[in-house]
Amino acid sequence: MKNILILLLGFIFCFGAVDISQIVSPENNAPSYEQNMSSSYPAQNTENSENNVTYMRNSSTIAVFGSHLFNGNFRNFTQKLYNPDYKIAVGDQISLKIWGAVEFTQVLVVDSQGNIFIPKVGAINLLGVKNSALVSVIKAQVNKIYKNNVFVYADMNAYQNVSVFVTGSVNAPGLYEGLSSDSIIQYLDKAGGINLEYGSFRDIKILRNNAVVKKIDLYDFLLKGQMELFAFRSGDVVLVGNVQKYAFVSGDVQKPFRFELGEDIKTLSDLAVVCGAKPIVTNAVVRTYAPNHKLDVVAYNKIDFSKALLRTGDEVEFRPEYVSQNISVIVDGEHDGLKTLVVKKGTTLEDVSNLIMPNARSDMNALQIYRKSVAKTQKELIAAQLRELETLALTSSAVNSEQAAIRATQAKTILEFIERAKQVEPKGQIVIDNTKAYKSIVLEDGDIINVPSKNNLVIVQGEVSLPGAFVYMNKENLKYYIDLAGGYSERADTSKILVIRINGKAEKYRGSIDMKPGDSILVLPKVDSQNLQIFGMITQILYQIAIATNVVLNI
Repeated sequence: MKNILILLLGFIFCFGAVDISQIVSPENNAPSYEQNMSSSYPAQNTENSENNVTYMRNSSTIAVFGSHLFNGNFRNFTQKLYNPDYKIAVGDQISLKIWGAVEFTQVLVVDSQGNIFIPKVGAINLLGVKNSALVSVIKAQVNKIYKNNVFVYADMNAYQNVSVFVTGSVNAPGLYEGLSSDSIIQYLDKAGGINLEYGSFRDIKILRNNAVVKKIDLYDFLLKGQMELFAFRSGDVVLVGNVQKYAFVSGDVQKPFRFELGEDIKTLSDLAVVCGAKPIVTNAVVRTYAPNHKLDVVAYNKIDFSKALLRTGDEVEFRPEYVSQNISVIVDGEHDGLKTLVVKKGTTLEDVSNLIMPNARSDMNALQIYRKSVAKTQKELIAAQLRELETLALTSSAVNSEQAAIRATQAKTILEFIERAKQVEPKGQIVIDNTKAYKSIVLEDGDIINVPSKNNLVIVQGEVSLPGAFVYMNKENLKYYIDLAGGYSERADTSKILVIRINGKAEKYRGSIDMKPGDSILVLPKVDSQNLQIFGMITQILYQIAIATNVVLNI
């Protein structure tokens, strides 16, 4: 019971408020950017090459096309539409007007024998009479009594409710009341809508006396807005079938859904139309399950979409695939030239350094590169460590009530730390040891090249009394700058101090280190934990965050 209590407390703390105000933002020349990562696909056919292709997200997470249709907007409304083929039933109300030689205006109800009664005319049987023939039938009976100068007008005033069975792949099968003029969508909505897991939007039948009288495809309504009127009768059955053929769509499309295949959706070209493939799409990567029980991955060019037949269960990702000979890089920091440069693929940092227009304050010997792919990798490594730490924090056992209370408090602290750590964004800096490496660094599209300014500053942050930037003094050691920052705080771990060089290289302080202009000193906090495994993991995460972000995260 004690262990269960600890787990419950841990989960409660995990979903509490997160304070990220303790994340320190470094004041340096390093730029930042959003982590919008994209992967590209090969333009050729690939068979069973799961290791070479990054696939679309798990197909079970893709919404079903048409799922938005049944949300209660139809069930509470009825529509009194004129239907010429509607047949008069018991309980219907007829609005009758007779004028001329005789005046008569009244709403008449069709009685249990199917008749209405008009004074001096008598009973007129209307049961089964079509709406289109209503006036002529009544007028014929009236004219038997009043030969001349009598005019008749009749209209349906209120329809009698009908009871319709809705069954098959719906969420709430049952018997539902409505008007005969109500649409199939209204009856399906009353039944909770089509079951999105296995119900079909394209295989819907209306049965009368155990025979199919109408087939309905809701894709006509969803894609074209077409809905054919149908007059329901009491006892009719709406039967929704199971989905049989389908394909999943993702990528650069307006409708990333699961679509049901049919006569109008057979090829990639058909699918591209219904899912709203964007104009930039040039290729489709199809993960298909072949009849020989093998998984194939095939890439199609847009010109071949009309020839590519779809199979049930295909996972299709529409993507733009443009071949470019040039890349774009951003030059930030201290220089007088253009900020954006377009260069050929294969251009090195040395090539770009010759295009940069430095000024008197530019430090061309300490160029910094920030790359999205590197930042993504750093983020993933930190996230993996955080998941493992969370598991340890929530499953640590205790031998007595006192230790259980300590574990619960510690779990709360660790979970709060994890939430803050998830918010940090790595810079993705590539460490460049010396200028000779410039010629071996091939640039990628979107790289940010930062030109540091020459400065005599040393930045001190983390667990010190007064974090800040201090003037570099030749031959002064690390302790000199720590003293300038007011010395270590009470929570400082003096055995865990990092010096981040201007080129991004991280070095641990082990009693002595040569300080250089532009260095950053990061003093990490103490980690209080009786669990050696948790202690080691938090320490490793703190190091990773400090190196990847130049930020000291408190715990």
